[in-house]
Formats: sequence, C-alpha cells, structure tokens
Amino acid sequence: MEYQTKTRLNRENSGLTEKLPIKFLQFGEGNFLRAFVDYLIDKMNKEAGFNAGVAVIQPTQGGLVDLLEEQDNLYTLFVRGVKKGQIVDDQRVISAIQKSLSPYEHYQAYLDLAKGEDLEFILSNTTEAGIAFDPSETTIEAGPHKNFPAKVTAFLYERFKHFNGAEDKGLHIIPCELIENNGLTLKKYILQYAQLWNLEEGFAAWVENSNAFHNTLVDRIVPGYPREEKDEYEAKLDYDDSLMVVCEAFLLWVIEGDDKLKAKIPFDKIDDQVLIVDDITPYRTRKVRILNGAHTAMLAFSILDGKETVKEAIDADFAGKWISDTVYNEIIPTLDLSKEELTAFSEEVFDRFRNPFLKHQLSSIALNSVAKFKVRVLPSLLKYVEIKNELPTNLTFALAALIRFYQCEFDGKQLPVSDDAPVLERFKEIWSTNDLGEVAKNALSEVSFWDTDLTQVPGLTETVTKALRAIDSTDIENGYRSFINS
Repeated sequence: MEYQTKTRLNRENSGLTEKLPIKFLQFGEGNFLRAFVDYLIDKMNKEAGFNAGVAVIQPTQGGLVDLLEEQDNLYTLFVRGVKKGQIVDDQRVISAIQKSLSPYEHYQAYLDLAKGEDLEFILSNTTEAGIAFDPSETTIEAGPHKNFPAKVTAFLYERFKHFNGAEDKGLHIIPCELIENNGLTLKKYILQYAQLWNLEEGFAAWVENSNAFHNTLVDRIVPGYPREEKDEYEAKLDYDDSLMVVCEAFLLWVIEGDDKLKAKIPFDKIDDQVLIVDDITPYRTRKVRILNGAHTAMLAFSILDGKETVKEAIDADFAGKWISDTVYNEIIPTLDLSKEELTAFSEEVFDRFRNPFLKHQLSSIALNSVAKFKVRVLPSLLKYVEIKNELPTNLTFALAALIRFYQCEFDGKQLPVSDDAPVLERFKEIWSTNDLGEVAKNALSEVSFWDTDLTQVPGLTETVTKALRAIDSTDIENGYRSFINS
C-alpha cells in the first residue's frame, strides 16, 4: 500500500481564510483556554455572527506560540463525553485565534496590540500562581516582565497613553485562574504596580473607573493533547495537527457582570452554559459542595467497595445509588439556589462522572483527602445538622469511611492513601488502638484536621463509631446496610 503524507493544518487547506478583528487579548495558549474560551468565541463567530478574533500572548518564555503560528493558529478540538444521558463525540477546527506571539521575543509587537481600536477584552489562565505580586519587577521600563499582573499593567499603560486616557477605551478583564476573586485580585496587583512604578495618578483612576474586572468560575475537564491515543485521533483527521485538544462535553463559565457585558458578548445565542450574574458565590458553593463534594464523599466509600474509577463507582448499582442519594437527599437541601437548578446541575455532574472517554482513577483524587473533606463535605454535614437537627446518614458514613481509609489497609489490600506527613503520622497514632470508639473520638477531635472539634456535634462520635464497627464487621456494602438498620 502506498503511504500518503498528510498536509499540515493551515488556513488555505481548511478554507478558514477570513480575517477577524482582534477583540480579545488572551494570556495563555495552553489546552484549557483553547478548549474553553477560544471554543466559545469560535462558536459565537460561526453561530451568532460575533466576528471576534483573539490575539494570544505566551505568558512564560517556553510555550506553544511558534507551533500555533506554524498552523496559522488553527487546531482541532475533540469534544467527548455524556450530555443529558447521550454520548457526545464531536470534532471541529477552531479558527478564532488570529495571531499569537511571545512578548519575550516581540515585546513592541505585544505593546502595539494595546493600540487596537477593536480590542475590548483581556482573558487569562496563567495558573493559580500567575496572579501574584512580585516586588522585584521594579520599573515599567524593565519589560518584558515575567510577572503576569506586571505584563498587564504595562499593556494597559500603553493603551492609556495611546488613547489619552479615553474612558471608552477601557477593557473588560476576565481572568480564568482558579482563585477566589480572581478579577479583583488582579486589579489590586495592577494598582500596586502603578504605584510602585510611579505612574501618573490619572492612570490608576482610569484602571479603576474605565476598566471592568470580572470575577469568574470556570469548569471543564481538558485532558489536552491525546498522547496515549495519538494514532486513534490522527486517524480521524485528513491533515496533520500537532495541537489537537481533547475535552469533555460539560462546560460552565460563571462571570460576575452586568447588562453591559451581556450586550457585548452573545453568550445567549449559543447553547453552552455561560452565566453572567451579579454574584458568583452561590455558584462557587454549588460546584464545591456538589461536584467536588460528591467526588470526595464517594472516594473512601468507593475504594473500600473495590472500585477503581469514578465511572465504575457511579455505574455500580449499590455505589451509584449511594452517591446519588447523598447528593440529592443530603447535600442539595443545604444549598441556597433553587432545587430545580441544583438538581439539573447534579444530573450534569453525574453525566460527567459517567464519561466513557475519561478514565478518572479514584486513586488520583485521593491526595489530601482530609483537607478536601473539610472544605467540600463537612460544611454540608454541619449545615444539614443545623437545618434538620439530625445527622445525615450517608455523609456521616462517608466521614467514617474516610477515617477507616486512613488506616491504609482494608481486606488485606493496601489503600492509595496520599497526604502530608503530619496527617499520616497523626492517623498512625489514632489507629494504634483497636478500640474503635477511641479511634472515632480521637479522629473527630483533631482540630488540625477539621478546624473544629467534631466531638461537639451531638451524636456524631457515637454514630461514627457504629459505622466503623459496621465497616469492619463485613464488606462495605453489608456494613452500610447494617449501619442504617441500626
């Protein structure tokens, strides 16, 4: 058979030659932004006539902008997962990015983008460590700056000077880094650099009054380039693509904003879940308590039940029902959003857990399970007690299963416990006795675990002790049945 060489993906051979005005400056060229915001911009361009291009800035000295430029800033996105119980397996070429550059090699070209008449937005994902203040970046003249907020400050100052501080030339700045109050934190550091660099007062006032900084919450699993299944994905293409990206079908973007932002971006014209709201706090709580909380609550229970992946657990008759009952009956009643909205979100979460294209190992989410339980699950347990004046059965059993998990062995098998040394050492001390009542009391009273003494919760110590005895008397499923019957 004659081997036929594929051509490299580019605009000419794909027919995607349309030039789009640069409306977005994007810090970050990695998998997440390309599978998340660039996908959404591309979709709005093609389905809602948005007519918006993206200029990508490489935030670190090592990156992908050269590869992007080699492919005319095109790449293939594979969207694979489950949505409303149906398998989703789509692919599309994303063409929203118009140019990409490294400010370390083309600093003036970077600053020149600030002079763009069409520019309206700044996007970013520079990891949680990216939004930080570095006092060693002492002058604006020292660019290209390594620090991300310093880069943005220099960029905004260039725009401020070029347009003589015009109020209507301010930008909407929408960071996607996973820290709380990401927009306001970035703004704080920009103003600190303005002060450190002795920039004129008018600039700080322009940053404050003419630019909008939006806090956000982002959620989409993006495994990225499919290295292990490269051949399988390449077989789907009739061109070479060094930058293909794989992501799940679920997407959520919650942005703090107003009607002005809604009018500028036609999110309402596409069917993806992008919400512009006054306050993202309830949505952040929803995600932490339901998505992250379900992951953490199910972890020890499912591993003790012999499951290896999230999908295997949610698909199992017993474990799957236990997980859904926990969310619907014990977590949702503690949250402030409408029951209909929370139920719909939970159904999407379970679809994500069932994604046949992602092998999400339970062992991979076992890291620092005590700290995760404290943040993600314990608030639901305590709120349930406050509202109902009784202990939630499944969440209490999940707490007992977690304590049992930290014995590090079950049914003759080593468990994938992974935590900081002080936590492991303390659990080793706690499990040095065979008295399960003492184990429960000592684990629950350990303030370094929970930031509170849980033995003060009425009935919790006795109930966790019962659960531990039930777990150790038989397997986890029969132990649970024995526990609820008692």
